[in-house]
Amino acid sequence: MNKILMLFLTFLKIGAFTFGGGYAMIALLQNEFVEKKKWITKEDFFNMTAIAESTPGPVAINSATYIGYRVAGFRGAAASTLAVCIPSFVIIYLISIYFDTFLSFRYVNYAFQGIQVCVVYLILKAGLQMLKEIPKNPLNIILFTAVSGSMVLFSLLAVSFSSVFYIIICGAAGVFVFLLKKLVRKGDAA
Repeated sequence: MNKILMLFLTFLKIGAFTFGGGYAMIALLQNEFVEKKKWITKEDFFNMTAIAESTPGPVAINSATYIGYRVAGFRGAAASTLAVCIPSFVIIYLISIYFDTFLSFRYVNYAFQGIQVCVVYLILKAGLQMLKEIPKNPLNIILFTAVSGSMVLFSLLAVSFSSVFYIIICGAAGVFVFLLKKLVRKGDAA
């Protein structure tokens, strides 16, 4: 079986069995593409996560596009993106046809409550796994502490602060440190 077909089938499976969106999908992607298939490295996976979260669009689609492109170029990106979208489209389409009837089922409501717990677990698991594997350098520790502290403080004080700003601020800090290191190396070489 060629890689493009394998990408398509893998993302079709992940798209069909991942509830809660892209963040819940991250642990499954890491398991499938880093651990099992070994098609991308852990570093590539961290880059994918950062890019998928900081670019416009849903995390699931951005992740599928990135991994598909890294593994099999443009055709891999197209196949992966299409495959991850198909299950959601079909499910939402069917629900929209029978929306009122669907919501009136008591068991559907119970199922959604159970799924919510599972989604929280999947997101937490992905975050903790990435936290364990991320390099423990001073910049990462400072950024993690500052963002975590800010999130807790803003939540306690009921201050509305978009997560987009956290991403922009941390990205700017990373670029600043990179440029600073480059300047120091240039000064040492002279």
